[in-house]
Amino acid sequence: MSQKFNVKTNGLNQFEIDSDVINSIDSVEVKQNTFHLLDNNKPFKIEITESDFLKKAYTVKVNNNLYTVQIEDQLDALIKAMGFEVGASKVIDNIKAPMPGLILDIMVKPGDEVSVNTPLLILEAMKMENSIVSPRDGVIKSVTGTKGSTVDKGELLIEFE
Repeated sequence: MSQKFNVKTNGLNQFEIDSDVINSIDSVEVKQNTFHLLDNNKPFKIEITESDFLKKAYTVKVNNNLYTVQIEDQLDALIKAMGFEVGASKVIDNIKAPMPGLILDIMVKPGDEVSVNTPLLILEAMKMENSIVSPRDGVIKSVTGTKGSTVDKGELLIEFE
């Protein structure tokens, strides 16, 4: 079965290439990371000068011209569309109530520095206590709820600077 890849060069040009096309390329590895490629009887000298396998990013020299190449397969595209990129972190500027409930305790105040997983507040919902923890390192800008108050789903609870 053929697999499709999205390829971006120099952060500008983007195109899709099929694994069947890749397998049909007439190329020979002449030494490690250096290849001789023939396309429509036209020769190309290709050298991979830098590679980051985990990020699927490469710097490639083709006939003495440098190109940065980013490769994304179908799984990468699906993961990106779902918002679960590896190594990427979304910047979260605020925390909203995930459900309606009662604020039982607030452990932070504006100006407090917090790190990932620092407990921020306890929200009671459906007779269960839910600890809301910090999703990132940062400084608390504001706390809108108060101990003993009720909140609706989606209501702003905490803002980060």
